[in-house]
Amino acid sequence: MARIVMKFGGTSMAGIERIRIVAARLKREWEAGNEVAVVVSAMAGETDRLVNFCREASALYDRAEYDVVVASGEQVTSGLLAIALQAIGVPARSWLGWQLPVRTDDAHASARIGGIDTDALNASLAAGNVAVIPGFQGMTDAGRVTTLGRGGSDTSAVAVAAAMKADRCDIYTDVDGVYTTDPRIVPRARKLRRVTYEEMLELASVGAKVLQTRSVGLAMKENVRVQVLSSFVDATDDPEPGTLIVGEEEIDDVERQLITGIAHDKNEAKVTLTAVPDRPGAVGSIFDPLAEANINVDMIVQNIAHEAGSTDVTFTVPNAELARALDVLEKGKERIGYGALRHDTRVAKVTIVGVGMRSHAGVAATMFKTLGERGINIQAITTSEIKVSVLIEEDYTELAVRVLHTAYGLDAPEAITA
Repeated sequence: MARIVMKFGGTSMAGIERIRIVAARLKREWEAGNEVAVVVSAMAGETDRLVNFCREASALYDRAEYDVVVASGEQVTSGLLAIALQAIGVPARSWLGWQLPVRTDDAHASARIGGIDTDALNASLAAGNVAVIPGFQGMTDAGRVTTLGRGGSDTSAVAVAAAMKADRCDIYTDVDGVYTTDPRIVPRARKLRRVTYEEMLELASVGAKVLQTRSVGLAMKENVRVQVLSSFVDATDDPEPGTLIVGEEEIDDVERQLITGIAHDKNEAKVTLTAVPDRPGAVGSIFDPLAEANINVDMIVQNIAHEAGSTDVTFTVPNAELARALDVLEKGKERIGYGALRHDTRVAKVTIVGVGMRSHAGVAATMFKTLGERGINIQAITTSEIKVSVLIEEDYTELAVRVLHTAYGLDAPEAITA
């Protein structure tokens, strides 16, 4: 008998027929004698609909009330799934975020989970019930409903799995695993059987849409084994379906594969401040107010100082945060002392990821050479121990992904090896 958390996304819950299919899949696990908790998202498109209602009501909506509205989507699907399970003979009950409760901080619309009480949940599972839990939602110490940010149901599922000490957390989505890159761009992209937490964290943070970044970070911290599966494919005959996300110790010869995957993200905006005073504290005066406004800054480039004692600073922010970032910087112009503020949304970030990079030289050089041979100019670069990201003109995104996929041997039958 295993203890399993199963999470189903919006496309898996898109209507009663899809919900019945999910219920049948859950019934198989329950009949096998497993203890099953399921975390569900709202129906596909429902959260967008609710968000738009909030925006129509007021452009400057109260985030606490926004959470009350958008959390209702998951409440509906959790109740419907419990009803569908009961209809096929499976004892089930729904547990809303405040009923467990899922305790969070009070950062409405982007709350972080502090802990989950599982006593009542464990008792219900031990009695043979399937627990249906709405993802994305929690509760503050003051009793207010919170939401975890878009894609937060993945984080809910991993947090529930960690709190329950589950054997694994199965994330069901509309893809059948993690691929070396987006198969829509590179048809010869290969599904990866196993990926390390670190690799998946990097891939998720730089544009791979399979899992929310926070969910991967939490899985790595709590050592939760996560399996990505498709709810549209019956893989019962496959001994190793989907993609398993685990620690390096569970993957043989992690150094043998040089690059694991390539991700891209077009939701980037480049911001440049010219003639910033070249003195201690000047850069801090740029990024401190951005941090206070909860604006995430990614790639940062400080150019060589000009003779006049100034320098240019370039960085990227999410497209959705550009307007707020420009507003913060314009209000702080006198304090920062920059000359001009420029921005460009016609950029994209392309990233190569692989734990094998730790022990191989020349990985970045191959990337730069490959892009240069195709006339693709690099505007900014950032690196970590297992990734290299470049900022390029948006129009070259698909070409860059394809040529890099080939350069690192990822579209061959086997990935390039040492």
